[in-house]
Amino acid sequence: MKPIWIVDDDQSIRFVLEKALLREDLPTRSFTNTREVLAALEQAEGDEQQGPQVLVSDIRMPGGSGLDLLDKIKAKHPGLPVIIMTAFSDLDSAVSAFQGGAFEYLPKPFDLPRAVELIRRAVDESQREEVSEERMAAAPEMLGQAPAMQDVFRAIGRLSQSNVTVLITGESGSGKELVARALHKHSPRASGPFVAINTAAIPKDLLESELFGHERGAFTGAQTMRRGRFEQAEGGTLFLDEIGDMPFDLQTRLLRVLSDGHFYRVGGHNSVKANVRVIAATHQDLEQRVKLGGFREDLFHRLNVIRLRLPALRERGEDVPALTRHFLQQSARQLGVEPKRISDAALAKLAAFNFPGNVRQLENICHWLTVMAPAQLIESKDLPPEVMAGGGAEGHAVVAETAAPAQAVAMAPAALAHDAASAPVAAVAPETVSSASIGASAWESGLEAEAQALLAAGRTDVWDVLTRRFESRLILTALANTRGRRIEAAQKLGIGRNTITRKIQELGIE
Repeated sequence: MKPIWIVDDDQSIRFVLEKALLREDLPTRSFTNTREVLAALEQAEGDEQQGPQVLVSDIRMPGGSGLDLLDKIKAKHPGLPVIIMTAFSDLDSAVSAFQGGAFEYLPKPFDLPRAVELIRRAVDESQREEVSEERMAAAPEMLGQAPAMQDVFRAIGRLSQSNVTVLITGESGSGKELVARALHKHSPRASGPFVAINTAAIPKDLLESELFGHERGAFTGAQTMRRGRFEQAEGGTLFLDEIGDMPFDLQTRLLRVLSDGHFYRVGGHNSVKANVRVIAATHQDLEQRVKLGGFREDLFHRLNVIRLRLPALRERGEDVPALTRHFLQQSARQLGVEPKRISDAALAKLAAFNFPGNVRQLENICHWLTVMAPAQLIESKDLPPEVMAGGGAEGHAVVAETAAPAQAVAMAPAALAHDAASAPVAAVAPETVSSASIGASAWESGLEAEAQALLAAGRTDVWDVLTRRFESRLILTALANTRGRRIEAAQKLGIGRNTITRKIQELGIE
């Protein structure tokens, strides 16, 4: 593994972190100022193994601040996790750190175990990014034999030598970002960066700075000049996801960039030239948004030069078996376990499901099955209750994680997380669910049906049986999510480290 780079002019801080990380078998390399780091990064150009896995930097040092260093690193190494150390009196700087793309900030004086755990999280994130990049290079970008998907593939091919603006429409979870990545990869800008931003996920007051950058002193906390996404995507492609949710006043600024190719940073007076191809995506009906006055008509026409409609998964049911097998293989690699197989009957049940969450929902179900299915061969009875019932509820045990990077390997993002509190206790057929469960979520219906079965059998330990099963699955799912790290699993579940240790022993969890 590549070393953790530590940048701090305080020798005692460097010494303490070095020793703590070495005890965790994490190699380190230390620097006293930003100049040394930038010189070392320059020397490491072209040799990936010489660079850092994670960079931990103080915010105030002679010869340059940690925020300046962060800005320069993110310009050349956008995927490198950077942790900024800051004194409590400097917490305003943490805002700038996050706006500059920092992975996390570490307030001084810090708790050493917490610092090590934070660095370990950053290492995991970095390694996931590396695996993602390897898979993007080695795996097929998208899967699909259905005629509707073949139309999408042909459109990508026809656009391969074009720089024209593209608008991708389709339901949530259908894989719009992967189409955008494919358009970039097969375009004349393939050697440039691909920068994605979800305009619906960023608060309105931060979105302008996120897109266009800001000058130093433009607002409270802006202690350094920051390049926005347009500048970060220079020479490449900028993907604007959920464009229909962009605030109206920002639509005007975006229209100007698309019209004349220039913009101003927040607080800036000099225009910046933008050499960027824009690809936008939305699940909304933009024509209707225009009629209702929520979206500028002139911006709509600027974006709608070429429109690609991505089909919902229910429109390409013949792709479900191939996608299912792919996601089961992918989930097994992520969790470090043997891939599970799926029976023809279970595949048929999946293919008949409506998938309101589209390919993202199928991917999440496959990840849930990798964790929860009791045997290597997945049978129909192992499927989540909403699939067994043949309905369209999206409330199964897993949801997509927003902070994870997408992988161009199939028609869904691959960064996953589990909401084990909503995990079904048992997969039940629809006829076993009582009328009292109507309106309940899938896992609650499953729990009720299981309780009814145990009570009907005359059991007097129903509480203990179901509580043990519920707690076991909850803890196992959290541990799978954190790759076996108990402290982090306890934090995510909202319980203490002593509680999770005691429960693991009581429940006999390996």
